Amino acid sequence: MKKVLILGGGFAGVDAAIHLKKKKYDVTLVSDRDFFYIFPTSIWIPTHGAEFKDMCVDLKELQEAHKFNLIIDAVTKISTKENSVTFTSGKIIADYDYLIVAMGASKMKHKGIENTLSICGKPEASLEIRDALDALVAKGSGKIAMGFGGNPKDSSAVRGGPGFELLFNVHDMLKKKGIRENFELTFFAPMAEPGKRMGPQALKMMDVMFNKLGIKKHFGKKITSFLSDGISFEDGTKLDSDFTMFIPAGNGHAVIIDSDIPTNEAGFVKTDDFSCVKNEDGSLSNIYAIGDIAALEGYDWRAKQGHIAEVMAKNVAHNIEARDNARDNFKGYNEHLNILCVMDSGDGAAFVYRDAKRAFMLPMPIIGHWLKRGWGHYCRNSKLGKIPRLPGM
Repeated sequence: MKKVLILGGGFAGVDAAIHLKKKKYDVTLVSDRDFFYIFPTSIWIPTHGAEFKDMCVDLKELQEAHKFNLIIDAVTKISTKENSVTFTSGKIIADYDYLIVAMGASKMKHKGIENTLSICGKPEASLEIRDALDALVAKGSGKIAMGFGGNPKDSSAVRGGPGFELLFNVHDMLKKKGIRENFELTFFAPMAEPGKRMGPQALKMMDVMFNKLGIKKHFGKKITSFLSDGISFEDGTKLDSDFTMFIPAGNGHAVIIDSDIPTNEAGFVKTDDFSCVKNEDGSLSNIYAIGDIAALEGYDWRAKQGHIAEVMAKNVAHNIEARDNARDNFKGYNEHLNILCVMDSGDGAAFVYRDAKRAFMLPMPIIGHWLKRGWGHYCRNSKLGKIPRLPGM
């Protein structure tokens, strides 16, 4: 039985482990935390719409459900020449047949970033955001700024959706408390049209929603630094803020950059469409990269998302099995590239979709919020094998 070592316990890594176990491989999953975190629904934690524990799935429970091996440790070094991986504990694994890197991305470094918190950073940051918002609510008024940034070296590394969702949910929370008029809410981003990758219709509808909810916009100006009381921009202006939530763009993982694995300019792992790293002579290596850690090629509107990571994971399981059975019917991710999300607002949502042929945003008052709630339960229970997965997943 061939051995597969998977690095990373997020959407990509967990799904790869599940699919490869179904194909009877000896699978070891390594994660630097002992739980799988459901990032898409963590937007409700800061507004007391959900509990932190409800976003966490114990990796030991997943291990028991799918029978893969589990190691809780952090990766410190990867060597393709030595076919080895070294961990914080000092442990070295060098007896795998295939290596799948799925550790996610690092974040762009901004001056004064310590003055912000990110809903897409470490999971525990959601609790810190909740505490900061609670303090402002207790005060009774304040200025709240939320936004996201981009990576000029890789346009796919942006993640703005959760920023929109969190601010909309904060608006809804303050409105329900009857104190919305006491707060100034601002969304900021260095690009002129944040959300443009969702398509022209979605961009127009987002603008309508900002105006309807009384949310100010600060777009198109490069951020120079984050301060304890706001954000400064390259034109010398400053956006005052009592609390700043900022989602930095993704960047190459430090361990990958320090390894001998080939990367693009931004530090993401270069693969073919089948998520396999090529050897110098063009042949297939025994290394695959999936999820945010991989360089995503394709349309200029492409974006790293959890469902794309899951497609990559399922494809890689198929592709490895095909290789081992002398088949070349490999499956690629490019044909599956799309933007897909249910953008929650606390009291409803909007369904956003874009692919090579179409782009649209469909408002879903009230029911959209509960559909996203339902997806959260589906995500947890389908990964645990308690309910069937949707066709194609």
